[in-house]
Amino acid sequence: MRNKTLLFCLCALLLAACSRPQTTCVNPLTYTDIPDNDVIRVGEDYYMVSTTMYFCPGAPVMHSRDLVHWRIVDYIYDYLEDDDVYNLRNGANAYGKGQWATSLRYENGRFWALFIANDQGKTYVYSTDKIGNPWTRRVIDRPFHDASLLFEDGRVYVVWGNGEIRITELEPDFSGVKEGGVDRVLFTCPREGYGLRAEGAHVYHIGEWYYVLVIDWPSGGPRTETCWRSRTLLGEYEPKTILQGEFDGRKDGVAQGAIVQTQHGDWYAVMFQDHGAVGRIPTLQPVTWEDGWPVLGDGTVPVKEFAVRLSPDGEDYVWASDEFSDPQLALVWQWNHKPLDGCWSLTERPGWLRLTTGQLATGLPDARNTLTQRTFGPQCTSGVLLDASGLKPGDFAGLSAFQSCRADIGLRCTEAGLELYAVREAPQWGPGRTRTRVSEELLCEPARAAQVQLRIRYDFDQDLAWLAYSWDGAAWTELPEPLQMRYTLDYFTGYRSALYCYATRELGGHADFDWFRQD
Repeated sequence: MRNKTLLFCLCALLLAACSRPQTTCVNPLTYTDIPDNDVIRVGEDYYMVSTTMYFCPGAPVMHSRDLVHWRIVDYIYDYLEDDDVYNLRNGANAYGKGQWATSLRYENGRFWALFIANDQGKTYVYSTDKIGNPWTRRVIDRPFHDASLLFEDGRVYVVWGNGEIRITELEPDFSGVKEGGVDRVLFTCPREGYGLRAEGAHVYHIGEWYYVLVIDWPSGGPRTETCWRSRTLLGEYEPKTILQGEFDGRKDGVAQGAIVQTQHGDWYAVMFQDHGAVGRIPTLQPVTWEDGWPVLGDGTVPVKEFAVRLSPDGEDYVWASDEFSDPQLALVWQWNHKPLDGCWSLTERPGWLRLTTGQLATGLPDARNTLTQRTFGPQCTSGVLLDASGLKPGDFAGLSAFQSCRADIGLRCTEAGLELYAVREAPQWGPGRTRTRVSEELLCEPARAAQVQLRIRYDFDQDLAWLAYSWDGAAWTELPEPLQMRYTLDYFTGYRSALYCYATRELGGHADFDWFRQD
């Protein structure tokens, strides 16, 4: 009788598992730039953070209940520092730097986020009791590259580094490195046969093992996820490849990210792929356990489509069209560096976004209040309606395919009146890593009116972008010479569509944008 009862219970559990609602995952999760992710679960809620570097507000927090659909719900900070770097003054900027690789944890009823800011040479720790509430911060005057937090028996550690993976103990209140605490090399990745050596660490204590997941790049092979494990935190670690292979016809590989266990006991991993100009795009991979090792994908090979044993929940919200009818800026937008808060408005002209010049610029890279949003692949189109009647001589306003290799289309104000213009600009490297910017004008003609519709058509299969304009919204002129988009490390982010208005001669001019539409 006892055996029959046990068999009945096992059958009931198996039936429940088989009948559990499922969500179909088709990778990539979202075909847009969401790199360096960390993912945690709190109850039935999943939270993911990502790198956005110099963009403000920074360190987006995304929420999901099915691990497939993600929505931006918060940012960890508005800006890091009120200095020349984030105010784009005196030639300083945070391009390619800023916030990197946030580690997110939930401990003692609080969310904890730790990351390095390479432009500051420091590590920042933020915490909150609830996502959406204000975050408090501490600053540690030591940079921990690609760090991962570990709470263990009332002590706090960061596991970090590149090539040599180190472990450093922090004060429990995150006020700094603990005096006399652990601060040593945990393990060293072999030098021979590797380009990129062991970085992007994610540390876990699961069962009897300590695991550190890192990204490697074997010479001649794809980016690879490697797991190092030890039975003791400071013991001897052994490595094993847990994810390696081409994905979606590309040799870039899929690696770097987090593993997470669902409330039902299943395991999944979120790992990204370097995908050209669109940026580094996230994928979800199933995780199985073999001899105490996590094995990602299908026997370490990244998978394209599979069923996730969680109920479908909501839609993605990491980019969106915007009619600018809300008095608050939507969470999908980020400013390029710290904004001048008195120089933009959604209420001065209801239903329009107004950008007012408040700091002189030499060009778009050092212009304040440039508003950006992610593009997405494989193809997408971004469009705006611009009213440039408020520009002053020397002012520029329009729409940009924004990265280091850039293309702008818009209106500029001269003494003779408004001109329609388009340019391409790219960095050029000289001896001793000196850099200049080479600009090529694609279009210059008198404007027919102060209002014009602008459009950029992106093709991330070819990494090309075409600029277009229309005076009436019906007849469109697309410029024949596209921008060859390039993912360059001096900016280190995927292409964004950027709305801009900047002054080169005098302040106080403004541009209005009626809507932004992306499809």
